[in-house]
Amino acid sequence: MSVKSLPLTSSPGTGAPRAPESKGNYAFISLGCPKNTVDSERMLGKLAQDGYALQPGADGADVVIVNTCGFIEPARQESLAVIREMLDLKRAGKVGAVVVAGCMAERQRDVLLEQVPEVDQIVGVFGREEIADVVDRAVSQRDEQKSLFRPAPVRALEDTARLRITPRHFAYLKISEGCDRLCTYCAIPKMRGKHVTKPIEEIIREAHELAADGVRELIIVAQDTTYYGMDLYGCTRLAELLRELDKVDGIEWVRTLYAYPEHISDELIETFAGAKKIIPYLDMPLQHINDRVLKRMIRRVDRAATEKLLLRLREQWPDLAIRTTFITGFPGETDAEYEELKQFVADFKFERVGVFPYSLEPGTPAEKLDGHIPEDVKQTRVAAIMEVQQRVAFGWAEAQVDKEHPVIIDGPDPEFANHFRGRTYADAPEIDCEVRVKGKNLKPGDFVRVKITAADGYDLTAKALGKPW
Repeated sequence: MSVKSLPLTSSPGTGAPRAPESKGNYAFISLGCPKNTVDSERMLGKLAQDGYALQPGADGADVVIVNTCGFIEPARQESLAVIREMLDLKRAGKVGAVVVAGCMAERQRDVLLEQVPEVDQIVGVFGREEIADVVDRAVSQRDEQKSLFRPAPVRALEDTARLRITPRHFAYLKISEGCDRLCTYCAIPKMRGKHVTKPIEEIIREAHELAADGVRELIIVAQDTTYYGMDLYGCTRLAELLRELDKVDGIEWVRTLYAYPEHISDELIETFAGAKKIIPYLDMPLQHINDRVLKRMIRRVDRAATEKLLLRLREQWPDLAIRTTFITGFPGETDAEYEELKQFVADFKFERVGVFPYSLEPGTPAEKLDGHIPEDVKQTRVAAIMEVQQRVAFGWAEAQVDKEHPVIIDGPDPEFANHFRGRTYADAPEIDCEVRVKGKNLKPGDFVRVKITAADGYDLTAKALGKPW
């Protein structure tokens, strides 16, 4: 989970109207994944247009909005801790009202009101478009309605006119909402509803808006990006969408996250490999490699199909960096199945890997499976696999020494003068690794060619070559 803080980096969308005078001050805390970040930015834009003035901290705010994460128990506990911190400020007279929004609100609306009854308003995921009305009620202390929930939409919500909380030079572009998968461990469909595709023309319009607002790196997100188009067009159309995004002036990099393997076709691989702006990076959650565990997860792929796809990607997309995630300690996972996963991580040598212990989620089918594994065993398995992956990642970093790469600059290095923090194509922001670049007069959003001079664990150091663009 991540907590997004201010200051903000842009106005509420290109040409978006502003209200003539302020209706009040508010603070905003955004928790969770990039999809939640997009929802937060949309709510911020709606509030700005309605006349609310955003401030950088909670102290003194008329209202604080907490956009929560409800994915797994640790995320919910972090959300709950933030809510309670804001309620402490309210009791101390430093905050006027507290509004809770997002996934945890959607998933645990009744439980949440029992746990934190002092919350003034609670709004679900699909009530985000009415956030200004919710805040109106909170600020005025009207108690005729304390919660607002809307059904999942039959078409994707628009994400234009956002007030962005990412750095100005990159943005998340959400292409669909919800999920049709039936993975036994996951509660996302209960919170986010069924998969609904955002039309291609709307996405391209949003991409142009973001480019006009200074974005140079677009990061494609959804619950399942490769399923894009199935509900709206009757077939997957991610390849077509990417070809259109490849034409957007001002965008230099297009990065794809949450690409499930089931719908990665030959056409999509050809599009990935042949486009000018789609960088050779693919986030593809695999979750496991053992066939029996995959079947219990209802992942709809097996080891043979996964390995065949990975080889095709490596062969047809030069320099591809693959990020993936795995779950270990799933109910019934045997020692042999865990060892198979660990060996697979060692053998395939993914550039970027995250490993997580299985989290029992109430109401999911996996809750009823037999063979639940003790927490200490799960944590031991996570640590062992990550130790294997660390050796792989350190080796990849060392292999980059003396190579040249284009790097996007994220900002100055706070520790060293004339040094800057940046990322190669193999590094998504807020997830992966960094490059410390020695250079002069570089700005966030600049691209500069660098020569890698050393590896420092997961990260790299480099010197700038030539002028930025």
